[in-house]
Amino acid sequence: MSGELDSGDGEAPRPRVSLFGRASKSAPGGGAPPGPPQPPRKPRGMGISSVSGLLTFVLLGALATVGALAWLLKESRSPGPLVADKVVMIVREDDGGSIADQLEGAGVIDSALWFNVLTLLDGNRGALKRGEYAFKSGMSMNDIENELVAHRVVMYKLTIPEGLTSEQIVQRLRENEVLAGDVKETPREGSLMPDTYAFERGYTRQALLSAMARAQTKGIEEVWKKRAPDLPIRSPGEMVTLASIVEKETGKVDERPRVAGVFVNRLEKHMRLESDPTIVYGLALGKGTLGRSITRADLSQSTPYNTYIIDGLPPGPICNPGKAALEAVANPARSKDLYFVADGTGGHVFAETFDQHQKNVAHWRQIEKDVKDKLAPDVTPQPAPAIRGSIDPVDPSQFGALVAPAQGQSASAPIVARLNRIGADRKAKDAALASLVAPGVKSIEEISAVVTGVNDSPAEGLAFDDGDSGGATGTGTGTGPIASVPVPPAMLADERAREAKYGTAPLASSGAVLDATAPAAPASPQPPTASGRPRIFDASEGTRLDPLLNKTYDLSYAKVVPPMQ
Repeated sequence: MSGELDSGDGEAPRPRVSLFGRASKSAPGGGAPPGPPQPPRKPRGMGISSVSGLLTFVLLGALATVGALAWLLKESRSPGPLVADKVVMIVREDDGGSIADQLEGAGVIDSALWFNVLTLLDGNRGALKRGEYAFKSGMSMNDIENELVAHRVVMYKLTIPEGLTSEQIVQRLRENEVLAGDVKETPREGSLMPDTYAFERGYTRQALLSAMARAQTKGIEEVWKKRAPDLPIRSPGEMVTLASIVEKETGKVDERPRVAGVFVNRLEKHMRLESDPTIVYGLALGKGTLGRSITRADLSQSTPYNTYIIDGLPPGPICNPGKAALEAVANPARSKDLYFVADGTGGHVFAETFDQHQKNVAHWRQIEKDVKDKLAPDVTPQPAPAIRGSIDPVDPSQFGALVAPAQGQSASAPIVARLNRIGADRKAKDAALASLVAPGVKSIEEISAVVTGVNDSPAEGLAFDDGDSGGATGTGTGTGPIASVPVPPAMLADERAREAKYGTAPLASSGAVLDATAPAAPASPQPPTASGRPRIFDASEGTRLDPLLNKTYDLSYAKVVPPMQ
């Protein structure tokens, strides 16, 4: 009996299983045949290398990103490319592109890409605002970003002084070139607050008027709450109306409460206000000024605003009063003054009685007269001229002193005396010239400086040789003896040159005498003229010297233009 048990059906024994469930290897040459071949296993290091490469790439990218961010952070605080201050208008993207592109195009930043990255990292990509900005030279991207986020645009100011009408205010807004849009309608009188308003370019005129109206409404409410309790004013509208009159009456801040007190006293006594600015507004309405002084006829013009005719307050304000005038009416000065008039210094003098007021008015009239006399002094009236054409008195410092004619003396006497003086001066000059000729000196005729008889007609009965008879008969038909003149050598040389150039008749030699009595060539008979006078003719006509035939310098003909030397 052996130690191994047979299965009894001839099967091969099973391989042993190890402790960990693995089959032990069979001995070579024995046991069951090997199973199907197993696929080769992957190397254990393949996954680790892939993860390692990925981590390396991520690390390098992170380092590059950190470096780029560090560079961008440094670059955002570095000075920009602007070399001088510059104003840039940032418009909508539809008109000029993105904000970064507009900044780069204006030379404010170097790169629109880096500016977009900076604003994206800071979370301000959508917080940038458009408008007109004043960038300083060397401004960094970080500062530019802060300016755009805070909307620190260029602000313009417009000052509306107190006392303007609503139409005048609208006209000032229309004349401003920074504002945009038009005004729909002129606001009510007294509804706008005079002040200095700041706005950016492109702000609409209607929006500015709305802001002025809101400021006036707020100011009226504040002043009305603080008014005195015993005023003869029933509503804020009446307060604005009276404040507009006070505004036009005086421009001095410290006088407004006292002027308001005068009008309040007159209202309490049921006296007419008699304010001149109300007359002007009733005639000019929104224009605010007449362009001239008030006349007596204007005082009687019947208008709803003429406080010389109507009782109490006018139907509405006559201008837009400021806050100081509103406060003066709400809390006027307590006095018994009922009148005031200008004092010539920009202020007014006040009075309680009409007599004192009349004296103040007379003093003011005298001040006005003195001012007119100083600006345009009266000219002393001159007597009317005695005759037509007489000389009016002039300024002696400019034209010399002219003595006015004495009483009963003709106005032409000074002229006659002046002419006599001129004649006497000429006679004195002639006498002085005559005294220069010493006795015994030959005259001009004697020294042959002037040749006599050349153009003189012969005297009657003078014997002369006419060239036809042989002697002096006194009955010839010639022209009489004509003096002979010696020809200088210079003239002879000139005549010879003309002869060589133009072919004229030869002259006598040097020292020869031109004798007019020599026989001349017979002249062709000239046809008689209608008047019987001798015909005037040109001696050069038909010769080479005839200017009508000389085309040498006629620039109208191309063939005869003289050659350029």
